[in-house]
Amino acid sequence: MSQETESHLTALFICGLHGDEDAYRGFLLILARHLRAFLRGRDPRHRNDVEDLLQEILLAVHNARHTYRSDERLITWLHAIARYKLVDTSRSRAHHEPLHDSIDHFSDILAATDDEPSHARRDIGKLLEQLPEKQRLPIVHMKLKGLSVTETAVITGLSESAVKVGVHRGLKALAARLLRGAP
Repeated sequence: MSQETESHLTALFICGLHGDEDAYRGFLLILARHLRAFLRGRDPRHRNDVEDLLQEILLAVHNARHTYRSDERLITWLHAIARYKLVDTSRSRAHHEPLHDSIDHFSDILAATDDEPSHARRDIGKLLEQLPEKQRLPIVHMKLKGLSVTETAVITGLSESAVKVGVHRGLKALAARLLRGAP
C-alpha cells in the first residue's frame, strides 16, 4: 500500500470514528479491496474462503475500532488484526479438516480415556480466574494462544506496555500462588 493510500485510508478512518458515515464506508471499501487482493495471493488452496475471511477481518476491525490509538500507524493496527484472524482461521482449519485414516485402526486408542489434559486445563482456568482481567487476558492471549504483544493489545484494548506489565505481574502472582500451594 502506498504512503498516499495509507494517508487517505487513515483520514477516512479518523473521520469515520468522529461520526462521518460516508468516510467510514469509504474506509471499509478501500480496506476491503486491499485485503481481498492480499488474501487471494496468500493461500491458493483456500481461494474460496477469501470472502468469508475478509468479512471476519472487517468485522474485527469494526468491533475493535475504539481501540485504535492515533499515535500509531493505522496500517500496523490493521495488520495486527488481519494477522490474528489469519492465525485463528488456520487453527480452525487444522482442527476441522477431515482425517483420511479409517477409524478402525484407532479403536484401542479411542477406547481409552485420558483426562489429564482436561484436568490441567481446568486447573489452569481456575488459577487464571483468580487474576484481575488486566493480568488474565494478556496471559491467555500471549502465553496460551501465542499472540504477539501488539495483537494482544489490539484485542484487549490495553496499551502494549500494559499488556507486558499484565503478563509480568500475572505470572508473578500465579507463581506466588503455586509456591504457597494454593489451587
